[in-house]
Amino acid sequence: MLAILRNKKLIIIVVLAIVAGAVAWHFLKPSDTPPGLAYGNGRLEATETAVATKVQGKLIEVYFREGADLKAGQIAAQLDDAQLKADIRAAEAAVEQAKEYAKAAREDVKSAQSQQQLASVTLRRTQELIKKGFISAAQLDKDVSTMRTANATLASARNRVIQADASIREAEARVDSLKSNLDDLTLRSPVDGRILYRLAEPGEVLSAGGRVFSILDLNDVYMYIYLSNLEAGSVELGSEARIILDAIPDNPIPCTVTYVSPRNQFTPKEVETRDEREKFMFRVKLQVNQDWLARNIDVAKSGMPGIGWVKIDPDAVWPADMQVK
Repeated sequence: MLAILRNKKLIIIVVLAIVAGAVAWHFLKPSDTPPGLAYGNGRLEATETAVATKVQGKLIEVYFREGADLKAGQIAAQLDDAQLKADIRAAEAAVEQAKEYAKAAREDVKSAQSQQQLASVTLRRTQELIKKGFISAAQLDKDVSTMRTANATLASARNRVIQADASIREAEARVDSLKSNLDDLTLRSPVDGRILYRLAEPGEVLSAGGRVFSILDLNDVYMYIYLSNLEAGSVELGSEARIILDAIPDNPIPCTVTYVSPRNQFTPKEVETRDEREKFMFRVKLQVNQDWLARNIDVAKSGMPGIGWVKIDPDAVWPADMQVK
């Protein structure tokens, strides 16, 4: 007797679950599918990016909390820069030192040029005098040696100028590199976005690549829906689409079809389809219009469920309740 009662209870529970599912589907699904359109359920998503360190450092300031909106380039956090600023001052001093060395090397070149010119004039005079027999060959040998020494001294001085200029460029490059690293210690938002997670706190020492914030890109919002083989085959890239969110059903969101999967797949468990017998579906991406996003930045939030509509007939007309306002 107890077994029969248990079976009856089980049957009643199953029947109630089926009825509840049917009622839920009845209210969640669109009442009618306009001709030339197809739809699928989905959730708004946004590309997730990060504010992260490029170099290792100690985090000293974090300026925002979860939910804050940031503009691209806006300062979001700061790493300790005291040591790096000291290194920059030392590198700038090295640049000045290299410039002084180069200046001295150029003065040496001028002096060596003067000595070389004097040796050249002396040698020419000696050569003229020796032709006339006024001086000995020994003097000519001495003046030739002096000329060779002057040429070598000038060449050496010019080489020192080249080395000094190279040292200046190397020192300046080090300053530029350090200043670049200094800029990297100031962490900025890479996009217009909303902070999803704050991942680090002041006082933490972060390695290169350490994340401070996870940010949702508010300019890259989309929804994936799943369509059957026949429907997906009729969807064209670049065609108009609409998203009707459950929370704001009277504000259709204009979209563009930017992706249709080249192969089918099993329908994800969290995605509801109109026909449970359709085991394989095609993923379609609906990209939200950026102009609409700019006007409704606080309306459409990542994770909000809704229905995505696409045209499977290019000549289909959007019904009145899907016209963008």
